[in-house]
Amino acid sequence: MCGIHVVLSSSSRHTPSQDLDARLRNRGPDHLGRVVAHVGPSAQTLTCTSTVLALRGDHVTAQPFCDPQTGSVLCWNGEAWRIAGREVEGNDGEAIFGLLAEASASGAALDARDGILDVLRTIEGPFAFAYFDKPSQTLFFGRDRLGRRSLEFYQDEANGTFILSSVPETCDPAWKEVEPDGIYHLPLGATPGASLAVSRNDWQADSQGDLISGIGVFNLSAPTEAVCLSASSPSVQLLRQQLSESLRLRVRNIPKPPVEDATHDDTRVAVLFSGGLDCSVLARLTHELLDDGYGIDLLNVAFENPRVAAQLKKEARGGPVNPYEACPDRITGRKSLEDLQRSCPGRRFRFVAVNVPYSETLAHRKEVVSLISPHDTEMDLSIAYALYFAARGQGLCAETGAPEAAQYTTPARVLLSGLGADELFGGYVRHATAFSRQGHAGLADELKLDVGRLGKRNLGRDDRAMAHWGKEVRFPFLDERLVRWAIETPAWEKCDFANGEDISGVEAGKRVLRLLALELGMEGVAREKKRAIQFGARTAKMETSKVKGTTRIS
Repeated sequence: MCGIHVVLSSSSRHTPSQDLDARLRNRGPDHLGRVVAHVGPSAQTLTCTSTVLALRGDHVTAQPFCDPQTGSVLCWNGEAWRIAGREVEGNDGEAIFGLLAEASASGAALDARDGILDVLRTIEGPFAFAYFDKPSQTLFFGRDRLGRRSLEFYQDEANGTFILSSVPETCDPAWKEVEPDGIYHLPLGATPGASLAVSRNDWQADSQGDLISGIGVFNLSAPTEAVCLSASSPSVQLLRQQLSESLRLRVRNIPKPPVEDATHDDTRVAVLFSGGLDCSVLARLTHELLDDGYGIDLLNVAFENPRVAAQLKKEARGGPVNPYEACPDRITGRKSLEDLQRSCPGRRFRFVAVNVPYSETLAHRKEVVSLISPHDTEMDLSIAYALYFAARGQGLCAETGAPEAAQYTTPARVLLSGLGADELFGGYVRHATAFSRQGHAGLADELKLDVGRLGKRNLGRDDRAMAHWGKEVRFPFLDERLVRWAIETPAWEKCDFANGEDISGVEAGKRVLRLLALELGMEGVAREKKRAIQFGARTAKMETSKVKGTTRIS
């Protein structure tokens, strides 16, 4: 994970405020660099700041990237797993900058612009970027097709200031998220006082209107005869292949951090672990991909919710009460850990019980509210609390054979999240409702709607909340190739609301993933019910049960 801050202004140098500088350094603690570029005849400057979390290659790669011959500059925050269909070896930022510089030198301005767009369109993986092509005096910027990395912008027409940043400087509503619906470019170097004209370029050069996030066409077909999703259905094995390949890119070859933890240097990956279906399958398949000597940390977060704690004390009638161990996700997490240990003998799973007192939640409230802006509802805050503290990775951990749990902080700088599985495979109640009302056609429409708006919703918010701790969250279910396979697969090969649980042994929602969990030897996980993170970790409705999720943060 890295931090990006780019400012176009009429002043000679515009650097981040002290608070913003600290947040950018939190995202990228391994390096901070700054480049100032002068823009054409307009006497404006472009101040580019990058912070780096080094997770690719065998050394810390300095940013921003700068071409000494042309003066072009790249600020890169992401993971390019493939470029033009080929896997990237070494540092991906260096590889992309080389291709962009080559495209920039290809000739006429229009040809160079098309070449730059072609490079960016072929990247597979999560990213946000800002690229100043000095020969054409053009600033390119954007987020990947699914919006997995944060990038916000601020524009002041009165003085011609334009800012891009991974995190907003303030909670001013003028800060907005860059939409992940294309690649943006902004011509610079115009006469002073000229208005800024940002243009959007589609993810596909020959854009098709029915493409979902520029990735693929959704399969809206309905079965012509009775169908039943079972353990022998082809989609179960295909999902295993797709998910294993996605995980292979994301969990192997993670370098040691520049400052090593000699006590636990065997752990490079942690899973955001509620004990639910999605994260448990990720942990189980990660076991198959990592060498035996590596540990896998399972980060399970639980909150002291004063409203719930009061009820627990009342019911205990003076007996001992542990508000953390009573959280639904803590109970599920410990049960699913047993499933993992049975199916993966010899693997060192560390269950990290992240317990968050109410006083600590309040102490960090201002920081979390600032990070998630412009998202500003009670639901945004309750979800962000859970992700923020889970990503910090501090809690109680009982090592195998240890008499009791001790304080522990995960050394892993890569976090795995199961986000995306519900949208792809029909895990929400609304999917069952759509089927009950309109059959397979209604279900397909609802799934298409959910997948289509993935990038426009909350991934930027989640990125800002978790990257604050110098961690990078990776979403194996949101790999472009897996998403393409999922949306091109008919709905009845993913979920099966036409047939009851008695036929396959698992419920209809996300049945293909549940059947995979059964195949992997995790029967309890396969039958686990869906639960929203804010209720599982008990971050919702802390003060009163009457507050609504849509209420604006006070």
